[in-house]
Amino acid sequence: MGAVALLPAVLAVAQLGRIHPDEVYQVLEPAWHRVHGYGVLAWEWRDGLRNWAVPLLVSGLLRLAELLGLTHPLAYRSLIAVPQAALHGWMLLTAYRFAERRVGRAGGLLATLLLGLYGPVLVFAGRTMSESFSAAFLVVGLEALDRKERLERAGLLGGLALGLAVVARYGSAVFVAAALVWLVLAARWRVLAFTCLGGGLAALGLGALDWATWGSPFHSFFAYVRFNVLTDGAARQFGAHPGGFYVPVLFSALPAWLLLMVPLGWAALRRRLAIPLPLFCAGGYLWILSTTPHKEERFLYPALVLLLLAAAPVFVSWLWEVARSARLRWGGAVLALATTVAPAAFYPPFDLRGDQYRAIVSITRDEGVRGLLIVNEGLWGAGGFFYIGKNIPWLTCDWPQDWAFQRAIQDPAFNRAVTFEGRALPELQAAGFRVVGQVGRETMLARD
Repeated sequence: MGAVALLPAVLAVAQLGRIHPDEVYQVLEPAWHRVHGYGVLAWEWRDGLRNWAVPLLVSGLLRLAELLGLTHPLAYRSLIAVPQAALHGWMLLTAYRFAERRVGRAGGLLATLLLGLYGPVLVFAGRTMSESFSAAFLVVGLEALDRKERLERAGLLGGLALGLAVVARYGSAVFVAAALVWLVLAARWRVLAFTCLGGGLAALGLGALDWATWGSPFHSFFAYVRFNVLTDGAARQFGAHPGGFYVPVLFSALPAWLLLMVPLGWAALRRRLAIPLPLFCAGGYLWILSTTPHKEERFLYPALVLLLLAAAPVFVSWLWEVARSARLRWGGAVLALATTVAPAAFYPPFDLRGDQYRAIVSITRDEGVRGLLIVNEGLWGAGGFFYIGKNIPWLTCDWPQDWAFQRAIQDPAFNRAVTFEGRALPELQAAGFRVVGQVGRETMLARD
């Protein structure tokens, strides 16, 4: 199980790239700026829509990397992956406890593997995305609230973990609201009281952090709510989509065995008239998400994790019931594990561009690098100063006629270039660049 917990972090560091610009510009780059005094700060960090909790943690790790002499981007990115791998391991441990209560040890192990080897988890869980951090805390919190013993401790832990899920990603407040409603409907008043207490501790920490960094308590939370909830700021700036936007994404992201479980799960719900807490929270979140004008595929990730958490024990119980022999059971388990990995090929549904990031890291290790041009990429798709690792000028462009391209080839300070699938390669060579290497689809060039 330890290897499964480490796998997403190892994959993220080995592959590099980005699921979304936020992976770099909402976590890594602001942390780099805080440590080194330079970097690209997105508009959210000017207007105060983000809190500094995760970037401050990452900045502390970057300072530790300096003390340890870790100056290569892969080295300090690996150090950053350590606490995230630990958080993911904690998530899987609590997922095992959730499943074990329902299907025993062997069944709990299989259910945890179905979650830990789930394609989107392998892709997302090692990434510095707010969705990744928040999903892990949500699993920890909901598992605690699902317990039937030591209710005070369970409530405190559950509330604190859910509070941290919101600190990591304000959109996850919807999950927390759903969890509180579920506790009320279940009349679990003692757990509810201690959950509110634990969540209150997380809220106090957020208020103090915003006061210290933005000048007033909960500044970032209120700014987020104004932009995303009280106004149509997100839809105007990033676009709006119809209500059915997530339907095809869900079908591509969910494993085949889970889709097969829908009729079985529906029949079980009708018999028991009780919805498991993770399923209740995921359902409430998906409903709210479908009514929100601005939609992105990545927003689904925390709900996908909770759907797997709720469904995996149901599938294992069904498999144990229909497969009478151990051979049939484990044959079905292997087939299910294969289908649980498969959605990694479809979700997220776009190119992570890991070869570009690896090429940037490689071409900027030379001490002679003075400036970098990245062709066929925009500012927010690039890796920022974090992956360049030094204070040099760099520009991005799409075509040779772009202003940034013309500026770079005319300025001798720009003596390194990376281009995707050979775009503008003749123009770069005409400007004195020569090919010095290839990383996947990326060509690396240098000039004297």
